[in-house]
Amino acid sequence: MFRFAHPEFLYLLFALPALILFFVYAHLQKRKAVKRYGNPVLLGALMPDVSWKRQHLKFWLSLGAIAALIVVIAGPQFGTKLETVKRQGVEIMVCLDVSNSMLAEDVGPNRLEKAKQMLAKLTDGFTNDKVGMIVFAGDAFTQLPITSDYISAKMFLSSISPEMVSTQGTAIGAAINLAARSFTPNEASEKAIIVITDGENHEDDAVGAAKAAAEKKIHVNIVGMGDPKGAPIPLGGGNNYMKDNAGNVVITKMNEQMCQEIAAAGQGMYVRADNTNSALKALQQEIGKMSKTDLESKVYSEYDEQFQVFAWIALLLLVAEFLTLDRKNHVFRRIRLFK
Repeated sequence: MFRFAHPEFLYLLFALPALILFFVYAHLQKRKAVKRYGNPVLLGALMPDVSWKRQHLKFWLSLGAIAALIVVIAGPQFGTKLETVKRQGVEIMVCLDVSNSMLAEDVGPNRLEKAKQMLAKLTDGFTNDKVGMIVFAGDAFTQLPITSDYISAKMFLSSISPEMVSTQGTAIGAAINLAARSFTPNEASEKAIIVITDGENHEDDAVGAAKAAAEKKIHVNIVGMGDPKGAPIPLGGGNNYMKDNAGNVVITKMNEQMCQEIAAAGQGMYVRADNTNSALKALQQEIGKMSKTDLESKVYSEYDEQFQVFAWIALLLLVAEFLTLDRKNHVFRRIRLFK
């Protein structure tokens, strides 16, 4: 693949037509000046060393050198190659609950947005680690395969909403099972799963899934979002809240006991998020305790600089322009290269 490191300098090429017009104008003015002195044919005999063709050649050599120099400063680069880079880090799979109950506002601005803010700050603290993301409600699916591309991770994070999963519920077990299968194979790095959920409407064997992950030496950490006292689920802003079939406002309560049981089975940590950064600090400390090992990441190397070719072209054109005299050389007058 070919590209320019600084393509904005290529706009200078638009100056070349202006230089051509200026040269043509100056050449015509010289012709007119000569005609004022007499017949150009007769005057040519009086100026045997003058060569208009040499002047044309010198101009086009200079113009070519300028064009080559513009390409040089634009930084032509060609090709990339895939190379393996080893880094010291850990692997983290995040399972984020996106069920409707995560819209409750007992944690500001709401449970889901608070979780996304926390994950964004957590990602900012990663250096050589790998991170992946799974979203779940009634079903679970991979939003971001495990990667060291933190920019993509934050980009995907910003687009997460409850509409991503049509089936409502809280399938924590399915999310943990999927996360356990999503780590890089054949890596000796320490691995952990972070589940961010309110634990409500729990509907599968999350404890069993956490225990199975722990047997594979994958720690399952749980971040409980919300208040055990509960809060209504807003719909579309204002005072419109989700209601049951009887017309009563639905109150969603965080299932803290279930979250604690899952964390215990997964040999991980449980922490409840509130309007402070205590949960974030607890996660950072837990990740900091994990052993850093070599991780292999395939990344694209820098583009290879190709300005040298154009620099040589510019140099050769400038040398040729310098050696080309305006007038005919007395020694080589008999050699007529420019008929």
